[in-house]
This record gives sequence, C-alpha cells and structure tokens, in this order.
Amino acid sequence: MTRKQAREEAFILIFEKEFNDESVENILEINEAVREIVPDEYMKDAFIGVYNNLEEIDNCISENAKGWSLKRISKVALAVLRLAIYEMKFVDSIPVSVSINEAVELCKKYATKDDSAFVNGILATISKAND
Repeated sequence: MTRKQAREEAFILIFEKEFNDESVENILEINEAVREIVPDEYMKDAFIGVYNNLEEIDNCISENAKGWSLKRISKVALAVLRLAIYEMKFVDSIPVSVSINEAVELCKKYATKDDSAFVNGILATISKAND
C-alpha cells in the first residue's frame, strides 16, 4: 500500500468514526475483516494517532476556523482536517506542504469544491502560524 493509499484509508476510518461509537481498535478490526484491507503502519498510526490527540487537533481546528464550530464543518472536511493536522503536528517525516496538498486532494475526491478551499485555507493558516 502506498502512502497515498494508506492516507486515504486512514481518512475513511476517521470519517467512519464520526458515525460509530466503537473504539478505534474495533473499527480497525471490523474494516480489516469486512473490507479485507491490510493496514500498514502509517494507516494504523494515523487513525489511532488522530484519536489519541483529538482534543489538541480539534482545538487547533476551532482556533483557526473563525466563525465555524466543529458541528458546522462537514463530516468529510472535519475528517480531512483531523488527519492533515495530525500529520502536520505529529509526523515529522511528512512535509507540511504534502499534508496540505493531500488533504485538498481528498476533499476534491470526497467533498465539494467549497470544502477543499475551506480546508486549504485553514491548513495554510495553521502552517503559517507554526513557521
């Protein structure tokens, strides 16, 4: 599985968690069985890492999405933001520009044009603040 594929699978799991009260471990286990995916380390680390750091990640979103509550952000955009911010803050091996670009690409594939612009704006703001 390529990094791009692993990122997309992690995004799908994060999105699914929005609608499922199961633990991240159970969601991962169910997806392995039902969807017959073989998770790589990045996919597992990203999915679990988002939820291990969810409060910090969501605070970062809230601080940078001026005028938007987390509940108002589409579930797809929220899942993409959580994954990208996890990468930006906790995965040193991925350049910030790659995290932003991949997040925008996920939005283009799974969300609307407005969502991709929204996500790009928030991530660019976070990136500039951390420079």
